[in-house]
Amino acid sequence: MDIINIKKLKIYARHGVYPVEKTHSQLFVVSVALHTELRAAGLSDDLALTIDYSAVCGAIKNYVESNSFNLIETVAEGLAEMLLKENPALKRVRIEIKKPDAPLPVDLDTVSVEIERAKHLAYLGLGSNLGDRRANIDFAVSKLEKAAGCAVLQVSQLIDTAPYGYVEQGDFLNGCLKLETLLEPLELLDLLMSIENDAGRVRDVRWGPRTLDLDILLYDDLVTSCDRLRTPHAEMHKRSFVLAPLCEIAPSVLHPVLNKTAAEMLQELNKEN
Repeated sequence: MDIINIKKLKIYARHGVYPVEKTHSQLFVVSVALHTELRAAGLSDDLALTIDYSAVCGAIKNYVESNSFNLIETVAEGLAEMLLKENPALKRVRIEIKKPDAPLPVDLDTVSVEIERAKHLAYLGLGSNLGDRRANIDFAVSKLEKAAGCAVLQVSQLIDTAPYGYVEQGDFLNGCLKLETLLEPLELLDLLMSIENDAGRVRDVRWGPRTLDLDILLYDDLVTSCDRLRTPHAEMHKRSFVLAPLCEIAPSVLHPVLNKTAAEMLQELNKEN
């Protein structure tokens, strides 16, 4: 990945926990590394194929000057989200904010924070077998479209499937969704559980009937396991009601453990059955 560096942009603004920092502007020094693809712009000499760093500098200056936060950590997070949202070609951003005139009772050169944030690609499983199943899934999609740091890129067709595991229940409506997100994996999980709760989901029987079921199938090529989340989803390669809609929107997406595409996994599962 190529990088555009903006170094030591000097901005006067009002951020800090002390009253004087809210009333008197101080110097903040912002450096930004923009991770993007530059080859097409370099070969064509076309500004439209790169990120306009002049516009980025203006956007940074306006954001830092027009807001007032207690923490420069908050300034950095807000800047990262703003830049990633407003620049489609930007994949990852590293931000350093220095506060050389911080009102501290010690002699130091500067105080700074540095963060790195990125756009992530997640594939979600969608399911419902209680109430108005399609309305429940439409509700989830709408919530994700409106969620901060999220953009729904594609939604599969929905298919009727027999219940899995606990079979004494009604058929499910299932699908898959492709999501671009700034959220970290557990933050995304919290969002999905909140949407499920808003849809009236009750967790009393494992694999039991539910108004809404939202699963993280893949999150970039991340392989992780903790008490709350495992990626890739542990059962996805065994479930045709997951793989069939996933293949509709992303047949070539790769399972990072099995090293097989969604299409290959579905083909193998169909042969087994």
